Amino acid sequence: MPAKGKYFFNEGDEGRISDPLYEKYRYTSQQHPLLLLLLFIAILFWTTLIIIFFVTAEAGSHLPFLVAVCAALAVFALTYLLLCVESLLRRCLALFGLVAWLCFLTVGYVSLFETGSGYQLWEQVPFFLFIIFTVYTMLPFGMRGAVIISVVSALSHIVVLTVVSVTSEGNKEHIPFQLLANAVIFLCGNLMGAFHKRQMQVASWDLYRYTLKCIQVRMKLKIEKRQQENLLLSILPAHISMEMKLAIIERLKETNDNRQMHDNNFHSLYVKRHQNVSILYADIVGFTRLASDCSPKELVVMLNELFGKFDQIAKENECMRIKILGDCYYCVSGLPVSLPVHARNCVKMGLDMCEAIKQVREATGVDINMRVGIHSGNVLCGVIGLRKWQYDVWSHDVSLANRMESAGVPGRVHITEATLNHLGKAYEVEEGNGHLRDPYLESMNIKTYLVVDPRSKQCLSNSHVPKARVNDGLKMRASVRMTRYLESWGAARPFAHLSHRESVSSDCSASQGRRRKEIPLCSTGRQRTSDRNSSQKGRIEEDIYDEMMSTIEGLSSTTPWCGRSDDFCGFSLIFAEPGLEKEYRTIPILKLKSYFVCASFVFLCIFVIQMLIMPKTAELGISFGVVAIIIALILFVCFAEKCLKCCSDQWPPLRHLCAVSEKVETMPLLRLPLAVITIAALLIIAIFNLTTEKNKPANFTGSNDLNATNCAFENTTHSCIEETYYAYCCILGFIACSVFLQMSFELKVLLLSIAVTVYLIIFNTLQHKGNYGNSTRFFIKEPRIMTNLYLVLFYITLVLLAKQIDYYCRLDCLWKNKFKKEHEQFETMENVNRLLLENVLPAHVAAYFIGEKRNEDWYHQSYDCVCVMFASVPDFKVFYTECDVNKEGLECLRLLNEIIADFDELLLKPKFSGVEKIKTIGSTYMAAAGLSVTPGQENNQDRERQHAHIGIMVEYGIALMSKLDGINRHSFNNFRLRVGINHGPVIAGVIGARKPQYDIWGNTVNVASRMETTGELGKIQVTEETSKILQELGYSCECRGLINVKGKGELRTYFVCTETAKFQGMGLN
Repeated sequence: MPAKGKYFFNEGDEGRISDPLYEKYRYTSQQHPLLLLLLFIAILFWTTLIIIFFVTAEAGSHLPFLVAVCAALAVFALTYLLLCVESLLRRCLALFGLVAWLCFLTVGYVSLFETGSGYQLWEQVPFFLFIIFTVYTMLPFGMRGAVIISVVSALSHIVVLTVVSVTSEGNKEHIPFQLLANAVIFLCGNLMGAFHKRQMQVASWDLYRYTLKCIQVRMKLKIEKRQQENLLLSILPAHISMEMKLAIIERLKETNDNRQMHDNNFHSLYVKRHQNVSILYADIVGFTRLASDCSPKELVVMLNELFGKFDQIAKENECMRIKILGDCYYCVSGLPVSLPVHARNCVKMGLDMCEAIKQVREATGVDINMRVGIHSGNVLCGVIGLRKWQYDVWSHDVSLANRMESAGVPGRVHITEATLNHLGKAYEVEEGNGHLRDPYLESMNIKTYLVVDPRSKQCLSNSHVPKARVNDGLKMRASVRMTRYLESWGAARPFAHLSHRESVSSDCSASQGRRRKEIPLCSTGRQRTSDRNSSQKGRIEEDIYDEMMSTIEGLSSTTPWCGRSDDFCGFSLIFAEPGLEKEYRTIPILKLKSYFVCASFVFLCIFVIQMLIMPKTAELGISFGVVAIIIALILFVCFAEKCLKCCSDQWPPLRHLCAVSEKVETMPLLRLPLAVITIAALLIIAIFNLTTEKNKPANFTGSNDLNATNCAFENTTHSCIEETYYAYCCILGFIACSVFLQMSFELKVLLLSIAVTVYLIIFNTLQHKGNYGNSTRFFIKEPRIMTNLYLVLFYITLVLLAKQIDYYCRLDCLWKNKFKKEHEQFETMENVNRLLLENVLPAHVAAYFIGEKRNEDWYHQSYDCVCVMFASVPDFKVFYTECDVNKEGLECLRLLNEIIADFDELLLKPKFSGVEKIKTIGSTYMAAAGLSVTPGQENNQDRERQHAHIGIMVEYGIALMSKLDGINRHSFNNFRLRVGINHGPVIAGVIGARKPQYDIWGNTVNVASRMETTGELGKIQVTEETSKILQELGYSCECRGLINVKGKGELRTYFVCTETAKFQGMGLN
C-alpha cells in the first residue's frame, strides 16, 4: 500500500499529491492492464508458433527454438496468472516487465540463429520492432528505461547481424543499404513508441488530475451541503427548511437556464398550523436603561451571552426559540412535534430564566429582572416574505401570550388558565390578577396565575447563608460588570459552525469511534492554534487519500473488456448518456497536429526504406511525389495559422486559411477527413509499388543496371527481399495509424481491418520466382509465413491497444464531465448559501462571516446616522380571524405573505438599494437605511449623503403605501399603512448562536417604533429633528403637535405630506 501523500487544497497546486499515490493510480489504470494485455497477446503468439512448428517441422531438428518458445510461454502464462489472481506489489511490476523483455529477446535471437538455416539481414526485423514498440507502449517502464531498453534491442539486432554478415561469405555490396533500412525501421519504431508513451503519460496525469479534482469538488460539495443544511437549520426549523431549500435551488436553476418563473397568483407560503402548544414571552426588565450605558461590543456580547443562555435553557426544556425582539425573547414548546408536557416545559423554562437573571443581579448588583408570560393554545408557524427570513408564529393565542408578559410581574412566571389546565398539579400557583394590569385581559375575562418557584422555598430556608460580595465591583460601570460576568457563561458565537465544517468522512468515522473530522472550505482568516492547523491538514490528507484509494479500486474493477459499469454500454464502451457520447465525439483534440507530424515522419521512413531497397523507377518517384504533396498540403492546413500569421493581414484569402487551421483540432468534420486521407495514403503507398515492381530485379546500389541481378542474396530471390520490406513498410503504416491516439476507435479499426485484409490477399496471391513459395526451410525463416504472422500480430496488438486508449480517453471525458457537473452543483450550493446567509444578514455583514477573510469575532458596529422605519398594517389584526372558512387563519396569513413579499420586492429596485430590511414583527415591517457603510468610514460621510438616506426612506414608505393600495384593489380590502420614521445613532450586531439574528438597537430604534404606534393610518410620522432635514430636502411636513410617547414624555412630531413628496423625492434617484 502506498504511503499517504500530502494534499494541497490550493488551486494553484492543481490538486497535486506526492508520488506514491500517483504511482498507485498509474499502476492500476495503465501499467497493470497493459502488461496483462501484452502477456495475453504474447501467449497467443507463442501458442501459434508452437502449433505451426508441429505442423510444419520435425521437433527433433529445431529443439532450441521449441525449448525457448515453450519456456517463454510458461513464464508468460505464470506471470499472467499471478497478475490476474493477485495484483502483486508495484515494485515487482518492473521486474515482470524486464523478464518479459528478456523472454522476447531470447526467442528473437534463437529464431535468428536457428541451426541449419542461413542468416539474412531482413530476418526478425518486425519481431524486434514489436519488442521496441511494446517496450514503450505496454511494458511498465519509465521513459528513460524504455528508451535504454529499446535502443539496446535495436542496436543489438543491427550489430549482431552486421558482424555475422561481414564475417560470412558472399556478396557484401547490399549489406550497408539493408542495414540502413533496418536502422530506419527501428528508428521509426523508437520515435513513434516514445511519442506514444509520452502522450499516454500526459493523458494519465491529466486523468489523474481531473480525478483528484472531482474528488476535491465532491468533498467540497458534501461539505457545502452539510454547511447549507446547518445554516438553514440555524435560521429555520427542519420541518420547513428542506421545502424552502428546494425552492431556492429550483429558482437558481431557472435563472441559470434563462427560464421564466412559473406564473402564479401567489408567492409561496411556508406556514403550517400546530395545535396544543405553549407560547412563552419573556422581557428583561431594566435592560433598556442598562443598554444606554453600553458600548457596541458590550451590548452585543451582553445580548449574545444572555440569549445564548436562554437558548441553552430552551434546549434543556424542549422549547424552540422563535425570535428575539430587542430585549424580548419568545419561544414555543410543542414544535414541530407535539409534546404532551409542552406547558410544563414552558413553565420550567420561564422559572429557569428568572433564576438565571436573579443570579446575574446578585453577582453584579445590576438592577435587572425577568418578566415571563405563558399561554397555551394553537399557532400558525413558518416564514413569510422573500427576504430576511425569520421563523415566526401567529394566532390569537400568540397575541394573548404577549399580553401575559406585558401584564406580568418582574421575577415571576405569569400563566393563563389554559396553561394551568395543562400543568395539572405539577406546580403551585397563586392568583395573578393580570386583568388589573391589562385592559385586554379584563375585556376578554382572562383569569391569570403566578407560578410559585419550588426553589424559592429553599432560598427562604437558606436565607441565613451570606450573599456573595459585589461591593468590590460596584466602582465599575454596570454594563462592564454585566459583560464580565456574562462572558464567563461562554455562549457560542454566531455562525461559529461556518468556520470549521465537518469532514465528509465524519459519518463513517463516527461509527468507528473516531472523532468527527472538520475541514475548512477555504483558508480561514485566522486560526486559533498551529496544532489545530496541523490536525486539520492531517484529517484532510486522510479524507483525500481514502477517497482516492476507493476511486482507484473502482478503476481497477472497471476495464474496457467487461461491461460492468453504469457509465458505459458493454464492450463498445459507448456512453450510456447520449449527450455525453456526442460530447466525446466532438471534443477538441489538442495534440492532433502532432499526430500529422508523426504520420509525416513515418511516410519519410517508408520513402527512405523503399529508396534503399527497391529499384528506383518512375512509378516509385511519381507515387511518392503524389503522397508527399498530399501530406504537405495537410501539414500546411494544420500549421497555416502559425506559418502565415504575420501575412494574413495583408492577404485576405490567407485569413480564411488560418481560420480553417484553427478549427482542425476542434471540428470533427474537418479533422476526420484529414486523418483518413493521411492514414489511407500511408497504408496505400506502403504497398503500392509492390505489384508494379514484383517482376523487376532489385538493385541495392540504386542503379537500374541489369547486371546487378548477380548480387542476389543467398537462398532467396530479389523479389523475396522486396516483398519482405514491403511488408515492413505496411507494419509502419499500421503504427502510423496507431499514433492518432484520440481519433475514433471505430475508424482506426475499420482502416486497419481493410488494410490487413488487402495486405494478406496481396502477399498470398502473388506468384514469385524462385523458392519463395516452395521453400522447405524452417517456417521461422520462411518470409511468406512470417509476413502473415507479423501482419496479424501487429494488427491484433494495435487494435487491442487502441481499445485500451479509447477507454482512457472516454474515462478522461467522463471524469471531466463529472467534474463539470459537480462544479456546477458546488456553485449552486455556494449561491444557495449566499442567498440563505444574506437572507439573515446584510451583504456586508455576511462577508464578515463567510468571506476569504472570515472573522470569528463578535460583529458589532456603531453608526452615527441611520434612518429607521416601522411600517404596520393595523387593520390586519381586525382582518385576521380563525375559522374553518379561512383554514383557521392560514388564508389570512397568505394575504399577509403577499403584502410582505411585495414590500420585499421593492428593495430590488436600484433606488432602494441602500434600504435594508431588518425584520417583520407580526404585520409590522422594520427597515433601515445607512447600514451599508464600510465599517470605520461611517463618520466620514458628508451630511448630504447621510440626509439622503432619510429622503430615500421616506420614498420607500410612500412606495409601500402605493404597493398596499394595489393589493387592496386586487383583494378587495381597505388596508392602510401606518409609518413611523426616525434617524440618529444606532448599534448593529449579530446575536444568537443557535439562530443567529442581525438586529439594531438604540434610542433611535425605540423612538421610530413609537412614531409608528402613535401615528395615524395612511400617514408617515416623524420626529422634529427628522422633519427639519426632510424640509431641507424639499419635503413638506405638517406639524401634528405634542404627543405622549412611552418612556420619552411629550414629543413634537410631524406628518410628511406624501402627495408632494412623490414629486420632491424624484431628485433622490
